[in-house]
Amino acid sequence: MATSRPLRVLALAAVFVMTTLVGAFNALNLYEAFGSGPPYYSLTTNMDKWSSPVPMLALVDAVAIAITAIVLLLLKRGSRRSCVTPPQT
Repeated sequence: MATSRPLRVLALAAVFVMTTLVGAFNALNLYEAFGSGPPYYSLTTNMDKWSSPVPMLALVDAVAIAITAIVLLLLKRGSRRSCVTPPQT
């Protein structure tokens, strides 16, 4: 079964939106964790309650990379299959 062009465009747009949202999520969390003030302002104000956001961000990034890879592989597989098989009449 060949992947239709609108479906390919929609899948690529969804991957782009997901990548943009994950990037914004990472930026906002890192900015909140490390602060904008003198060295690591958010770290020193409540040091007893602070925890590093890096493990959670790494998990979110790994899931996003896996989803992106799966979508791109499926799209590539669908386009290759549509090029190889002759059209059915």
